[in-house]
Amino acid sequence: MPKHTDLDHSPGAAVAGRESADGETAIGTTAGAEAAGGKAAGREAADRRTILLASPRSFCAGVERAIEIVELLLEQRRPPVYVRKQIVHNTHVVADLESRGAVFVEELDEVPDGATVVFSAHGVAPSVRAEGERRGLDVVDATCPLVTKVHAEARRYAARGDTVVLIGHAGHEEVEGTMGEALDRTVLVESVEDVAALEVDDPDRVSYLTQTTLAVDETTAILDALRDKFRNLRGPDSADICYATTNRQEALGALSDDADLVLVVGSENSSNSRRLVELAVRRGTPAYLIDDATGVREEWLDGVRVIGLTAGASAPPRLVDGVIAAIRERGEVEVVEREITQETVHFTLPVAVRQP
Repeated sequence: MPKHTDLDHSPGAAVAGRESADGETAIGTTAGAEAAGGKAAGREAADRRTILLASPRSFCAGVERAIEIVELLLEQRRPPVYVRKQIVHNTHVVADLESRGAVFVEELDEVPDGATVVFSAHGVAPSVRAEGERRGLDVVDATCPLVTKVHAEARRYAARGDTVVLIGHAGHEEVEGTMGEALDRTVLVESVEDVAALEVDDPDRVSYLTQTTLAVDETTAILDALRDKFRNLRGPDSADICYATTNRQEALGALSDDADLVLVVGSENSSNSRRLVELAVRRGTPAYLIDDATGVREEWLDGVRVIGLTAGASAPPRLVDGVIAAIRERGEVEVVEREITQETVHFTLPVAVRQP
């Protein structure tokens, strides 16, 4: 089901002929074409669209690693291979792995004794690891190394006696896992208002961490509020919001002002995908979250000539190709890729699945 904003942003309301940051001129809206050349020209232009394709987009290194771990286990060991929670937050990835013998469960009590079970890319609390050991399960950990870094920071800050303030979204698996490292010393904040209401035992001993998939601009506002309230606030040497989340947000930001409409490919439960939709809306461009090409609604494209297209870090690249193909079925399309950086990050596989 597509996710859309309730704000009143008409896709045809964008200004025609705006110039992008890199000097390219975006094609104007149907309204602009009608003003210049009459209604007939407007109808003709409506069949010609430009897709501004954000880059980087789709899979990140942590997602690729997690999926590869499950794929290798399915090859190396006889199915079923159990996976606690969704390996990554994408319905297509989960369905594909299920068709090959992966069994997704919510908790470890659904896994038979001695079976192979994979911990998802979002990480788990120490209590979950302890249960796996107690049950004698053959555990393979697919936690993203950048999430593992946040867990280590949580343990370190709690061990030195700090209150650990975690900026994140309640109920997200990554947040639950991180908070589980030091439940008695960790508090969750989701907004500037949460910071204003926050009370701690010792205001001089406060550290912060962030969920890795947050919106950079919103997190900055929360962090500024924390720094104003706790003058001795301490935090990680490098940002917890991961490189892939940041890159995808910056790539979308570089083209959203030139688009009449933004489409984000990703599943409803994908935090980084939802943040991309919200980013476009905050910048004044209507945006929708779609699982795949079937989610594109005809009415969204009415009067739209420039479409910004990206995908969250857990969405397969082929789904983006499918959206482009679906839009091409509706008329002539020019695809213009806007790349802000190249990603070269690669994470090694756990020993349990490495090929000799």
